[in-house]
Amino acid sequence: MTRTLKRFLGLVALPAAMLATSPTKALAHCDTMDGPVVTAAQAALATGNPSHVLIWVRAQDEPDIRRAFARTMQVRALGGEARELADLYFLETVVRIHRLGEGESYTGLKPSGTDLGPAVPAADRALESGSSHELERVLGDAMREGVRERLARARAVRSFGVDEVEAGRAFVAAYVAYLHYVEGVHAAAAAAGRPHPATPSTPSTPSGHDEH
Repeated sequence: MTRTLKRFLGLVALPAAMLATSPTKALAHCDTMDGPVVTAAQAALATGNPSHVLIWVRAQDEPDIRRAFARTMQVRALGGEARELADLYFLETVVRIHRLGEGESYTGLKPSGTDLGPAVPAADRALESGSSHELERVLGDAMREGVRERLARARAVRSFGVDEVEAGRAFVAAYVAYLHYVEGVHAAAAAAGRPHPATPSTPSTPSGHDEH
């Protein structure tokens, strides 16, 4: 085993160790093998040009990606299993650093075809077509179902006697859940047009490309 490959295998072990200590988060589009971040990273490897993937990380993280890319390209030249390990190392590194830029933990790469629910695919289709009708319907359906379910739950337990303390607590729990949901939906809707928290305030992200 060459010295280069030995050093590289030590680097490959880092993402796995980080994954073992990271809390589980909800699935994210950028974590999937057929998502835009991995697709861009694969294009970078195929063309030898890291610029394909640099738009998916913050400006301050670009040096880390460039170093990982240089190591990967060096080990890829060994061919065979070393090439496969090098590619996986680079994909994991890019996704991990992208997720950190979003303020999220890295929980590993998800396989192609991972079920992302209806909203994310509808959002991507809206971006391609320029029409938000399907996306608005998906979001509206989910919101209406969420409101109706929590409203019905709160109304079902809202009648109780003054001495029925446990029944009263059940109502309070349902009422708080109902209000928090409504507030959360409204806050998300009212945030339209505001920049993503991970988006730099300076024009370090190329024009026409948004952080995921």
